Amino acid sequence: MKNPRLHILLAISLLVVIATVASVTGLTSSQSRRSKSEPPARTVALSTTSSSAFAAAAAQNAILRNEVTWTFGGKQQRGWYLYDLLIGKTLDTPHDPITSEFATILAKWQKKRGLRADGQLDEASLMKLVSHWQGDRLKTRTPATPDQLILAPATDFYDPGRATELRQVERNTYEAYKQMIAAAHADPSLNLKSTDKYLKIVSAFRSPEYQEQLRRQSPNSGSAGLAVNSPHFTGRALDIYVGGSPVDTKDANRAIQVNTPAYRWLVHNAERFGFRPYFYEPWHWEYVPQKGTKEDTK
Repeated sequence: MKNPRLHILLAISLLVVIATVASVTGLTSSQSRRSKSEPPARTVALSTTSSSAFAAAAAQNAILRNEVTWTFGGKQQRGWYLYDLLIGKTLDTPHDPITSEFATILAKWQKKRGLRADGQLDEASLMKLVSHWQGDRLKTRTPATPDQLILAPATDFYDPGRATELRQVERNTYEAYKQMIAAAHADPSLNLKSTDKYLKIVSAFRSPEYQEQLRRQSPNSGSAGLAVNSPHFTGRALDIYVGGSPVDTKDANRAIQVNTPAYRWLVHNAERFGFRPYFYEPWHWEYVPQKGTKEDTK
């Protein structure tokens, strides 16, 4: 060789080029494999941030569930724990309301309704839920006429000794009620016995005069407890026994009622038979026929 040093330098340069190509090829291959099995770094960061935000929302919901204050029926209310089941039904989620999964679903619901989609069930979101529930109730409170009412048998009532004039029910409502009760008794998960008081009628049709008499007897009940223009006037509103003291609006009593199997069954099944809840009273259900049906036109 005329210039051994030159040959050595050329050999070294060639080795460097080969090593560089191999390194780049290996890196590209590694990145390709990672892209198939892992999300990009930014996506991971966003996902982590989102998960963290809803975990924080869940922690806040654990507080709001018992502490948020709001007003309904002229009375200050505290927390929304009494409405866990209705909230879950409305949002179509089985998740516990103090979980991040619940907060995630709530955020989607909030976004659709123009609310701040942070997954926190604060006063604004709660009142939107209340508005939704109230909007599903009877729109008219026109008193039923005698020809619209039928006399239900005493055996259908929580108190079989209830006065005859207080056992009247609007005929289509009564038919739907009997279908619902038949389904409840046929459901093995409920395990209802013929001797049970559960799902019996506590109160049905009430005349305006009788309602006013009740209001005089309970002057502190407020409009949430005894409405001036009651849906019971129509004969389409039924107070149904779900446990506890039948029609006591104290929070302690309602807390018992919303956790009974009878109430839980109604929340999940009553709508199939045309009955909608009055969220504030677990026992109160109104027959609201689907739009366009024969009963809806009456």
